[in-house]
Amino acid sequence: MDNSTGNEKHIVEENSKDQQLAQFRVNNYGTKMTTNQSVKVSEDEQSLKAGIRGPTLLEDFHFREKITHFDHERIPERVVHARGYAAHGEFELYESMKEFTKAGFLQQAGSKTPVFTRFSNVVGSRGSVDTARDVRGFAVKFYTEEGNYDLVGNNIPVFFIQDAIKFPDLIHAIQPEPHNEMPQAASAHDTFWDFVANNQESAHMVMWQMSDRAIPKNFRMMEGFGVHTFRFVNAEGKAHFVKFHWKPALGIHSLVWDEAQKIAGKDSDYQRRDLWESIEHGNFAEFELGVQMIEEKDEFMFDFDILDATKIWPEEVVPVKIFGKMTLNRNVDNVFAETEQVAFHPGNVVSGIDFTNDPLLQGRLFSYLDTQLIRLGGPNFTEIPINRAVCPFHNNQRNGFSRQRIDVGQVSYHKNSLANNTPSTSTAAEGGFVHYAEKVEGRIIQARSDSFKDHFSQARLFWNSMTLPEKQHITEAFIFEVGKVQSKSVRQQVVDMFVHVDKAMATTIADAVGVDRPTGEQSTVTASSPALSQANTIRVPQTLKVGVLIGNGFNGAEVKATVKTFRDNGITVDIVGERLGWIQGSDGLRVMVNESFVTTDSVLFDSIYVVGGTAVNQAKFDSDIVSFINQAFMHYKPIGIATTGESFFKASNATAGPGIVFAEGNPSFDQIFVKAIAQQRFWNREIY
Repeated sequence: MDNSTGNEKHIVEENSKDQQLAQFRVNNYGTKMTTNQSVKVSEDEQSLKAGIRGPTLLEDFHFREKITHFDHERIPERVVHARGYAAHGEFELYESMKEFTKAGFLQQAGSKTPVFTRFSNVVGSRGSVDTARDVRGFAVKFYTEEGNYDLVGNNIPVFFIQDAIKFPDLIHAIQPEPHNEMPQAASAHDTFWDFVANNQESAHMVMWQMSDRAIPKNFRMMEGFGVHTFRFVNAEGKAHFVKFHWKPALGIHSLVWDEAQKIAGKDSDYQRRDLWESIEHGNFAEFELGVQMIEEKDEFMFDFDILDATKIWPEEVVPVKIFGKMTLNRNVDNVFAETEQVAFHPGNVVSGIDFTNDPLLQGRLFSYLDTQLIRLGGPNFTEIPINRAVCPFHNNQRNGFSRQRIDVGQVSYHKNSLANNTPSTSTAAEGGFVHYAEKVEGRIIQARSDSFKDHFSQARLFWNSMTLPEKQHITEAFIFEVGKVQSKSVRQQVVDMFVHVDKAMATTIADAVGVDRPTGEQSTVTASSPALSQANTIRVPQTLKVGVLIGNGFNGAEVKATVKTFRDNGITVDIVGERLGWIQGSDGLRVMVNESFVTTDSVLFDSIYVVGGTAVNQAKFDSDIVSFINQAFMHYKPIGIATTGESFFKASNATAGPGIVFAEGNPSFDQIFVKAIAQQRFWNREIY
């Protein structure tokens, strides 16, 4: 905003892109083009030919190198988690965890460890949309002084299957169907639901997937979980079973399904753009890290198996101990070199963190390493900068594709005398990793413990924990997804399965998708876990985005005061008008419009502030504002109405009620509106 006249200069700070470009020019000024062998290039526009119109000659080594490199710029995308986005940051330890683990980066309160975190969608290809209904990956690489530790999890604490041998079947079922390669990044098709109905251990996970958790608002507002049961082991060798939790500082918030679908069309990069822009603007993503811990002696005291990846440990039964915070404060410099080439592996642990006999985890310990070998061209992927440990490493591994390090000396084996047996192994006292000495005995068998056979108790627990709006969203998600299934037999199997979770829900689904009502009975579990409901999350206005819908002739004093209140509360403001450029209020205040009704949309904002005004094409301007109001109202978002905006509100389908804040006659408008913005959704609103 600006009170100056049109002839005065307006000083605009150089944005980060300009700064990066300027730095690039400084770093590259005066350099000469060379080949990858550092031979200076004299011509980069024409290939070498035999005569001016003759054939191109293969001896043109610059042409061959340039084209060959281009031909090989793509590497195989991940089979799962292909679409991802990442950022750098640091992890700060609040309090020492020495009592529970000897992991070096968890010993000294206040210590900081560099991290690299990649968020991802599981099912879609790299070119799919961000806002698909899907599980989100949440993988963190800690660059510790003892080596790299990877905490590789999801935004949902459980999984579809109990044993890793079924993972290929799950992914084959949920990915696009092979006969027509459709649908992309979606589970709403026959093969997935056929798998669910015939593999009923998936019941609990499917309840989460049909919930709002599967369409997070952005990466900064979703929980993260290690999913599996791991061990902490302290210096005395005492172990605790643990589950890892990432708690977002901004709370856990989601999109509504209609909103998610529309965003996919308006901005398929919505979630990655949010992370990038937030960090660029200094709104760093923050997550607190905690663990649930169970002593070994208590392993069998629960009504679920603590090694079953389809089960949670209810937080009311096993509390989460928070001990540190991760702050993502730097965007990547190159998406391919970092985000695409980073290699996570749950087997990358440091001394003091160990594995359990969770059969899904045991399979992942093999699979992730095997995957990196083919994606990243062989065994030396650990030498790629983003994967390289920050501490020195020494071993006798040699050669292989893309070897970066030049090893010297004649000795590359253990034991040896020529190099005085270096590198040598370390004792436990010296920090050498010693696997936890768990006593294991039993017959070799392909079977599953009876303690893994209860598939519906926790699915019912999850349902019991939801509010009425959350239950409605789950039911509607089932209706949408199962309604896309062509096989009536599969639709019937699904409702017959989920009657064991809730009979009323399954009956509603059956009626909507054209199958017989189920006759089974629901689980008798009556317990709930309030921690599972997003109704109980943190609600703050910081970093939320408000669209100010405005034209010429606005009330300058009112708008200036309101926007100042927004910014004082950490709210991001976009000025949306008929066209980009300056507009002027009735008192001479000038405002720069940075988005037009053509370049943005109501679904891309957390709230709208309706100011109104005049425009060149008044009818179109009025229609656009009314459309914004209708859509925001339908998605339960807060709406603020300036004194000059009431005519637009009256022309819309929206009605006064929860989350609708009027400035007229309301001296506390700014503060009330900010509280409404922090609330984000008003589920008790009567939707037209």
